[in-house]
Amino acid sequence: MSRELLEKHGIDLPFLPLTTVGSFAKPPELKEARRKHREGEITKAELDEEAREATRFWINQQEMMGYDVLVDGEQYRGDMATYFAENLDGFEIGGLVRSYGNRYYRKPIVIDEIIWNEPITADWWKFTRDLTDKPVKGMLTGPYTMMDWTFNEYYDSRADTARAFADAIRLEVQALIDAGCKIIQIDEPACSVRTDEMDLVVEVVDRVVKDMDAYFLTHICYGKFDEIYPKMLDIPVHNFDLEFSNSELYLLDLFEEIPFTKDLSFGAVDVHDHRIENPGIVKQRIEKALSVIPDEKLWVSPDCGLKTRTVDESIGKMEVISTAVQELRAARS
Repeated sequence: MSRELLEKHGIDLPFLPLTTVGSFAKPPELKEARRKHREGEITKAELDEEAREATRFWINQQEMMGYDVLVDGEQYRGDMATYFAENLDGFEIGGLVRSYGNRYYRKPIVIDEIIWNEPITADWWKFTRDLTDKPVKGMLTGPYTMMDWTFNEYYDSRADTARAFADAIRLEVQALIDAGCKIIQIDEPACSVRTDEMDLVVEVVDRVVKDMDAYFLTHICYGKFDEIYPKMLDIPVHNFDLEFSNSELYLLDLFEEIPFTKDLSFGAVDVHDHRIENPGIVKQRIEKALSVIPDEKLWVSPDCGLKTRTVDESIGKMEVISTAVQELRAARS
């Protein structure tokens, strides 16, 4: 069914489609431009041009390595929650809070009704689409994660806040579809942590995607999967992009016990380790996944976004995935 949906949209993917989760490291020139913009030394237009140049760089890298479904690399974004809050009405942006390790973000605060006024990502998606003949994913932070990663000072409950986010994000999905986007990823990393709210996750993602004509993925990482599986399969998307390598593939054991019924983007390298894996190790991981997941349902990607790695590390991890997949394709042909 999922392959048929993609083919209906004119997207014909090979065995083991190659993609990435979404974010890439920002080149030093863009980091410096972001600093200058914060300090008022350059204009927003000048900053955006640096982000476009970084996007061109990452599209070129993906094409050279033979990736099949590309991403813009989120070069125009800072944090995945704050970026959307900054572009919706109803927020103020708070101080720095710890995400994990030495990573921090400015936590949004909901102070009024959440309102979507205009497309947030569609113009960047169109710019990226025009750089390549390959399909490009639209990438959004999901309503449950947006709710969980903000402070709420307006709505009566977590559920009401998540529903308000869902209604806004649905409008952004429609804007992407209107722009021509056929593959849309809705990131919901928070749902693997608060395991008692999976019904709410299912409800609000359905509120976003119901009756929308696109192939939908969700990305979930680093959580209590043994407590949300198989309930998470009720999330109404076609493809789950999941972390495997950091946790030594333990999810495959779960999937052997209770079959995984959706398409799977398999995390084949650990993005929280600066070391570049050996292609043989990556190939073994993918072969293990193929022993559990039907061939036609398996995609390959990193565990998570690559923005925490350097540019060279990001390229290195993408290259070993590509090498492993090319070898497996050659063996199949």
